[in-house]
Amino acid sequence: MPSAAASAILQGMPDAADLRVLRSDGQTWIFAGTTALFRFADGDTAMRNIAVAALRQIGFPGTQVAAALGLTHNYVATLHQRAQREGTAGLVRPRGRPRTVTGQDWERARAWRAAGVRDAEIARRLGVQQSTVLRRLGPAQVQGELALEDTAGPGLAAGREDPAGQEPPGPEPEAVPGHDGQEAEPPEPAVRPEPGVVPPGFGGTGRAAEGGGVFSRYAGAMLLHAYPGRAGEILPQAAGGDAREAALLSAASVCFALGAATAEQVKHLVPGEAGPLAGLAVLPSLRTLRARLAAIADAADPLELQAAFAAAMLAASPETSGVYYVDDHFVPYTGAKPVGKGWNNKRGRAERGRADTHVTTHDGRAVCFVTGEPSGLSVTLPKALAELKKTVPAGTEIMLGFDRGGAYPAVFAHCRGNGVHWVTYRRAPLAAPAMLPVLSVVTVNGKARAVAWAEETVQLKDYGEARQITLFEHGRVVLQILTSDFDACPAALLGWLKSRWREENFLKYASENYGIDAICDYAADIETNTKITDNPARKEANAAVREAEKNLAAAERGLAVLLADPAITPADKNTRLIPAAERQIAAARRQLGAASKARDGIPAKLPANQIDPQAQVALLRTARRGLQMVLRLLAHNAEHWLSGQLNAYLRDDDEYRAITRETIIRGTAGIITSTPDTITVTLQRPAEPRVARALALLIDQVNAVPPRMPGDTRPITYQLTANPAI
Repeated sequence: MPSAAASAILQGMPDAADLRVLRSDGQTWIFAGTTALFRFADGDTAMRNIAVAALRQIGFPGTQVAAALGLTHNYVATLHQRAQREGTAGLVRPRGRPRTVTGQDWERARAWRAAGVRDAEIARRLGVQQSTVLRRLGPAQVQGELALEDTAGPGLAAGREDPAGQEPPGPEPEAVPGHDGQEAEPPEPAVRPEPGVVPPGFGGTGRAAEGGGVFSRYAGAMLLHAYPGRAGEILPQAAGGDAREAALLSAASVCFALGAATAEQVKHLVPGEAGPLAGLAVLPSLRTLRARLAAIADAADPLELQAAFAAAMLAASPETSGVYYVDDHFVPYTGAKPVGKGWNNKRGRAERGRADTHVTTHDGRAVCFVTGEPSGLSVTLPKALAELKKTVPAGTEIMLGFDRGGAYPAVFAHCRGNGVHWVTYRRAPLAAPAMLPVLSVVTVNGKARAVAWAEETVQLKDYGEARQITLFEHGRVVLQILTSDFDACPAALLGWLKSRWREENFLKYASENYGIDAICDYAADIETNTKITDNPARKEANAAVREAEKNLAAAERGLAVLLADPAITPADKNTRLIPAAERQIAAARRQLGAASKARDGIPAKLPANQIDPQAQVALLRTARRGLQMVLRLLAHNAEHWLSGQLNAYLRDDDEYRAITRETIIRGTAGIITSTPDTITVTLQRPAEPRVARALALLIDQVNAVPPRMPGDTRPITYQLTANPAI
């Protein structure tokens, strides 16, 4: 019997027992009593499947539907589950056996390769795996990534149809007995999504044209190539000049941009729709991807890779202000190895982990980073400065901005020794300003703002003269900054340091959206721990000194109480009590002297292995983390650049980053069409008119200088569909 909902919808209809099928003049009619429910051509398998799924969803039993249409109960159940899982697309997709590749097809394939068509495209046209093309035609000079055997079966390439254009006739799946003796529904074959299928409502229906596009729900991420295209050949250099490995690195970077915070999460993306974003027929499986990334990282020099990344970032968008921000970022470690501890600001306690020190430009783009054992910013800042100076052209003026964690004379002196200006907050307590405040009016984002500040020169211990600027708000001192630059405008200095929140935002959003907190590899080298640490013996000696001081103080207080006690006669005090108290005080002083002498002979800090001969430390390897960090930061910078260009047309300072990331990069589908000469990306027009208008203008800007994929010479052009999908 139909469900209560179905009965309410189909008021007056007969019982399910009256469900019947009539075939006449090439048409199939499905009736419930005297009411016609469906009508379709006899050979229209897609409409038959839709009718089956609709009858099941409104409550007709599967056995009744199967008996009326001449199908097995298991096949009806399969269609019902597929409709619930995939919608209409799962019912109308072409199915059938892969076509046979003839000798004439291989001759055409050789001609395609001679014309410059890549093996990935040849494999897609023939409906075979790329490895099959390589085996049959032999190696070529430059090819795309091989689709390995464990990623997809043969004959499932995008855009290939069964010659008949529909399911071949044949017996339905046989019934499989279940645990309760009834017929169980057979499992659906594990077939990867076919990227050649264009969903209804996307400017058309069915498959893309032969030799044409590949549908991808992630097509908006193709716009990310607009920034790396202006950032030089970073990934081919990291891959040692191998175009296939460069495409693999590009795919991993795009996956990070799509929200895969770790390599493990890449498996949740559709391989056939994520691979074409980097020129691959299909994204390799997780098992293959991990091994290939590890091999590339182990073969590369992490320092050279980071230097190349930094140089490319500054070459793509030069930092004209010369202002860079530096800050530490703690990355917790949850493994079992004896990794050193550092301070986790997010949880307010010491934890095992490692520390990354990031350098960003004034507008928030990542430039370079260093990674290592946890330590303070005063220790890691000189290392980050050394990496930055390798990148910028010789003679470039640099202004480093950092927070109170690096506000130490040693850091100031190091910057001065390297010819670099610095600006930072003054550590508490704030000094009383000696000069009267000056009221100025500055313009920020087109708005006039009154600023009260006082400027003076101060002497810093172990450093010398520095410039101090005190900011007033509502008649009170709110902050003081110190800087080595005596010539810059005070308002500019205040603006530069107050803009350091861009570094904080970078660390926050890169952690949330690009996984810079992830431990990329748990491999570590176990070594003897020689780190200088507090000596427990010194702590015990300090405790003994404090105890001796307490005893001496107690003895002296006892003598004072004795002298002031009126109940004791003077004779008794002089002859018996005072001498005893003085002897006790003398003994306490000797004890304090001995404890102090013993403490002075004990060093306050020692190498950990001298304190504990069994002390060990795990040094996490940096090569693999360095490569993945470059891929993550490249994705972040590409989104940063893209959002800035989009906001020039969108004018939404509150939401432009989220719109770029969620609506365009991660939420816009499209068709990627590859030819031997060009790559064309047709993007689904966003439903919101203002976003669609801004995206259209951005596409016109990008198309003026078409970008290219890493390792590929074909230009990429973009276009929007006429109307948004329904």
